[in-house]
Amino acid sequence: MKKSRIAGVGHYVPDNIITNDDLTKIMDTSDEWIVERTGIKQRRWFTPGKDTVANMSAKASKMAVERAGIDMKEIDFIIFATSTPDYFAPGNGVLVQRELGLQGIGALDIRNACSGFLYGLSVADQFIKTGMYKNILLIGAEIQSSALDKSTAGRSNAVIFADGAGAAVIQVTDLENSGILSTHLHADGDYAEELYLKDPGSSREVRLSPEIINEPSFRMQMNGNVVFKHAIVRFQEVINEALATNGKTKDDLDLLVPHQANLRISQYIQQKFQLPDEKVFNNIMHYGNTTAATIPIALSEAWEQGKIQEGDLICLAAFGSGFSWASALLNW
Repeated sequence: MKKSRIAGVGHYVPDNIITNDDLTKIMDTSDEWIVERTGIKQRRWFTPGKDTVANMSAKASKMAVERAGIDMKEIDFIIFATSTPDYFAPGNGVLVQRELGLQGIGALDIRNACSGFLYGLSVADQFIKTGMYKNILLIGAEIQSSALDKSTAGRSNAVIFADGAGAAVIQVTDLENSGILSTHLHADGDYAEELYLKDPGSSREVRLSPEIINEPSFRMQMNGNVVFKHAIVRFQEVINEALATNGKTKDDLDLLVPHQANLRISQYIQQKFQLPDEKVFNNIMHYGNTTAATIPIALSEAWEQGKIQEGDLICLAAFGSGFSWASALLNW
């Protein structure tokens, strides 16, 4: 059976930098309050009329394809992970396809929120292994800021979520020391309403009305305590699952790249696995939580900074809305 690898990564974030001090001007909060609870110092929010999920993704994709050393026309399939598409329908896969001039190839959209990129990575891995495709463009991208309640009432979410795009080229390989070793996917819908955005939903009598727009259901809802308690358990489980499946231990890891949900969660996991700082990559301090985009943005930055070398053993892990959680173990 064939094997797949991540051949190139890229990212793009909006120019609009929102600091914690900026948020103090529109809600009752402080830099100290935000950093203590999330670790975030600043985040990027899109500029209406300039940034779209599709065009941010196109910029990240061009970077990933260039770094993979292939021509854009060699991409033969697109997998797009987002929970904030530009349109209700169609999905964003065809929109970025149009931006990149790749009309005609298949485009698949995935809506697994924070775990979306890893779910997409698993799907791409299976397609490559079966020989169906050779170069898959996998994207995670979000514009979360337009759905946030930026008042004091919504500050627990507004200080966390942000916008950006990351992309990776998943490619067939026969290199012995490079490739995706395994992926692991899980979900538990019993907790769907602990982190969700209810409207506009199709099961209402009227999908959209002025009354719905003014309801809390039109903004992101999160039970922070429940999310935190489940996240720290599921992160550990799914990382251990990836290591055990491949006969590895935490000491074999060169780098852990967790979904950038909250710096406190990442630090808790780091402590539990007793990993030194150089073996865990975090950038939530600068970008906030960009949901499906956090892992590819982090991978791209880690690669740029020389923290990922050929042959390194890397674990990717995510937890979020659904609840859904996932991991992947790979050699770079």
